[in-house]
Amino acid sequence: MYQKLLIANRGEIAVRIIRACREMGISTVAVCSTADREALHAQLADECVCIGTERPKDSYLNMEQILSAAVATGAQAIHPGFGFLSENTRFARMCRQCGIDFIGPSPESIEKMGDKAEARKTMVRAKVPVIPGTEEALTDAETAKKYADEIGYPVIIKASAGGGGKGMRVARSAEEFKELFVMAQNETLQAFGDDHMYLEKYLERARHIEFQILADQYGNTVHLGERDCSVQRRHQKMIEESPAGFLSDKLRREMGKAAVKAAKAVGYYSAGTVEFLVDQNGSFYFMEMNTRIQVEHPVTEMVTGIDLIKQMIQIAAGEKLAYRQKDVELRGHAIECRISAEDPEHGFLPCAGTVTNLYLPGGNGVRVDSLLYNGCSIPPYYDSMLAKVIVHADTRQEAIRRMKSALGELVIEGITTNLDFQYDLVGSKWFEEGNTDAINDALEKRCGKIC
Repeated sequence: MYQKLLIANRGEIAVRIIRACREMGISTVAVCSTADREALHAQLADECVCIGTERPKDSYLNMEQILSAAVATGAQAIHPGFGFLSENTRFARMCRQCGIDFIGPSPESIEKMGDKAEARKTMVRAKVPVIPGTEEALTDAETAKKYADEIGYPVIIKASAGGGGKGMRVARSAEEFKELFVMAQNETLQAFGDDHMYLEKYLERARHIEFQILADQYGNTVHLGERDCSVQRRHQKMIEESPAGFLSDKLRREMGKAAVKAAKAVGYYSAGTVEFLVDQNGSFYFMEMNTRIQVEHPVTEMVTGIDLIKQMIQIAAGEKLAYRQKDVELRGHAIECRISAEDPEHGFLPCAGTVTNLYLPGGNGVRVDSLLYNGCSIPPYYDSMLAKVIVHADTRQEAIRRMKSALGELVIEGITTNLDFQYDLVGSKWFEEGNTDAINDALEKRCGKIC
């Protein structure tokens, strides 16, 4: 096992990894930008190295500086968290070249699944159901429109190298397709430095279900059940829960087997997530695979009792998976709400500032993963997520009540957040009934309130 590990990230996920390492007896090295010198992750780690200015490209995306910090401090491995360099094939290869373990899958697996068009081809060969769409990446709007006409509208335009809801547009007619394609392509270039796009048939009112995968380097692969991530604003998740109440045991088994098959098709090891869309007829289709830890991983940890961060570290260190599929059991129900520094009353605009008063909820079945402390500064340069409130209970109804209680106790003053919005959402009749279509329709209209 490693003696020292560097975390190439910031915020609550960096704090989460540091705490897991402490429990494993591993020393930690944090990296920070000049804007994050006083951030919680920089204070909690055993060592901290400032790697650049506030702009991500000069710090958290600066591969050379991060690797130099790892070499200088004697770190044997790097955990990338999510976002930033977590799915960057070049960075994973650079770690390998430097003799530093990358806590995640192989560069080859990242490459196969990171390119969404290539991932579709791989799934077709593996006989995993995929949504009808293009097999090749596209860069020309005129050529793309011809494919869209063949697929039939509505179609969804997606970034081939993207994620997190960026570079996505839904075209409902041929007349609007070209304009939306160019808009999505420009957003993709800005976010990922890549202009390759692909198209899929857009499934109306589909549910977004993802399966958590764990696999070791010896071919042992299991899934840890599903997460329902259907509540989204502009293709970005807001609330996640496990298990998905509408899935039958039969459908859960079929989707779980397909998720394992998808992982094995690319020789995958580490933690990963296979994402599906489930249509109104109960048919499911592969959407993409995230070759990293997910923001919403705590809900799976709550219902399975398995620490995914520790598992990733153990797998990277060459240990065999301690679980077989029959050992995995889902217990109770878990829900996660993302608390962000954004203003729902004004189009969810990000809000920076200083936290002047903070109270985090606790109690049985309540967990808060957070970057917050009294007096901490929230810079404007990074993702606006501040904390994740996660609850676990025997039933979904109990979990909803527990979440309402936890959100009602949470106090964050000094900056504008979506806390009240999330409280109203979880307390709504729509959410209680599992009516994600109604919720998403309201979010699509950019409402500041939920009925």
